[in-house]
Amino acid sequence: MSNSLLLQKYNTPVPRYTSYPTVPYWENNLNEDLWKQKVRQASEQYGAEGISLYLHLPYCESLCTYCACNTRITVNHAVEEGYIQSLLKEWDLYLQQFTGKPIIKEIHLGGGTPTFFSPENLHFLLKRILSGATQHEHFDFSFEGHPSNTTHEHLRVLNTLGFKRVSFGVQDFDETVQEAIHRFQSFEEVKNAMDNARELGYRSVNVDLVYGLPFQTEATVKDTIEKVIALKPERIAFYSYAHVPWLKPGQRKYSEKDLPADAVKRSLYNLGKQLFAEAGYEDVGMDHFALPGDDLYEAAKKGNLHRNFMGYTAQHTHLLIALGASSISDTWDAFAQNIKSVEEYQKKVAEGKFPIMKGHALSEEDLLIRAHILDLMCRYQTGWRVEHRWEELYARIAHRLQ
Repeated sequence: MSNSLLLQKYNTPVPRYTSYPTVPYWENNLNEDLWKQKVRQASEQYGAEGISLYLHLPYCESLCTYCACNTRITVNHAVEEGYIQSLLKEWDLYLQQFTGKPIIKEIHLGGGTPTFFSPENLHFLLKRILSGATQHEHFDFSFEGHPSNTTHEHLRVLNTLGFKRVSFGVQDFDETVQEAIHRFQSFEEVKNAMDNARELGYRSVNVDLVYGLPFQTEATVKDTIEKVIALKPERIAFYSYAHVPWLKPGQRKYSEKDLPADAVKRSLYNLGKQLFAEAGYEDVGMDHFALPGDDLYEAAKKGNLHRNFMGYTAQHTHLLIALGASSISDTWDAFAQNIKSVEEYQKKVAEGKFPIMKGHALSEEDLLIRAHILDLMCRYQTGWRVEHRWEELYARIAHRLQ
């Protein structure tokens, strides 16, 4: 069978596998007491290696219609203080479960738009969190910034707290595409934000691009990619657009007929991959490209690349604590997702309870399959390293695949 026929045969949407099992297949077999137990056990077992901390900051001033993230649209910045207090209360709930002072190895601010929050409020939030923890000697702090509202002061304040990596969401520079997805930033705004970051000493700047957006063509995508390459970011993420208007009504601003056909979408990816390679970028994981010398490139080269709910990372931690509405924590043998509604999340935290909406305690079989998926996504290969206690599980899985 030719490559084109194989692509047609297997061209079907699949999970991104930010977890295994994926969220729709979680058994919801966790209550609050079991979750506390899982956190305590993970703290005891993995605490010395350091933990990852994700903060979900859901607010945006306007809706990007392509976005599938959990967001809250408002121009009322008075919401910042109350939400920060909720994050700190949730963090206190976790501090009560840790055995000793936590060692923080990774922090990532995601959203929403983290730079919706003022530099002063971000400083207050992070200073409070870091005051109750120890920083790992190889810590890696990063945040997502909108090029249009990430100010020099945002970058400076976060840099003083140890942030050395920033990811700017660009998606596409074409004006027709930007109008359709309601995401506006000019090349000059992106360049200015990147210049500010480098002036302040950020060692890695990432740019997010998306292919498969409405009204994209090979010509417009080529133009966007060439402009980004001219800025020489250390990393580029090239994501496939997921059209799910039944989940995200904002995507109904355009229709399927406005999207590139499957064959065109595939050509957009191939075009991007070719242009990145010609500019010296190397494949890292499934949808990332990095310049030699970047931490992500070096981790991939050494076989140390890792993937968690924050995406691909050069750091490996077993315990990921996620704070904020809709965020997902991982103790390695259990997942827990917070309530998605901001108000309900805040109410639960105010009551002194973990704001868990659903969860999943992983079985031994889950852990085994998860290890293989991580191998495939990070190293493009996996191996059947059979130990005695796994033999029955391997036999069970093989029987299902027959």
